[in-house]
Amino acid sequence: MKLYTRTGDTGQTSVIGGRVDKDDLRIEAYGTIDELNSYVGLAAAYVDPARSGDLSDQLQQIQHELFDCGADLAYATEDEDRYKVRGELSARLEVWMDQYQQETPPIEKFILPGGTQLAAALHVCRTVCRRAERRVVSLFRTKQGNAEVLIYLNRLSDYFFAAARVANYRLDQEDVEYIRSANVFGKSGK
Repeated sequence: MKLYTRTGDTGQTSVIGGRVDKDDLRIEAYGTIDELNSYVGLAAAYVDPARSGDLSDQLQQIQHELFDCGADLAYATEDEDRYKVRGELSARLEVWMDQYQQETPPIEKFILPGGTQLAAALHVCRTVCRRAERRVVSLFRTKQGNAEVLIYLNRLSDYFFAAARVANYRLDQEDVEYIRSANVFGKSGK
């Protein structure tokens, strides 16, 4: 099988159920999810399995689920029976986040993205995830789709924040507070 097909040479690509321009909102949405998936792979490359095997396993699981998100968005027509992203995926992210929040010290202020290489990469994942979420919002403004994808992406960006904090914490790297931040997280920070 050849890697090139030449079918996209005119600026169109195939989706499930038709063809669209390569700058179609649907392509922008799942293309940004694909970009996010690559950044998740980069972040996973920084994980030390001996210290954070749970993160390694979770990031790989998330990569599979991001493919599922892209597949669900690739349908030109609504097909709920074939959707792969379901509510339990977002619920599982919440469980992981709750565990990481229990492990890390409370925060009161905004923190700067960074710290260890792993945490910095996870913050990049967080911001690209937010962009993917915005692309899906734009898509859903004009077309139908699996609403669970939008919920999953919203939860996933929060997961990346919690994972970045735990990555720093496990490697004894303190989060750096934004110096002009008000107390935005309240007293508990959790």
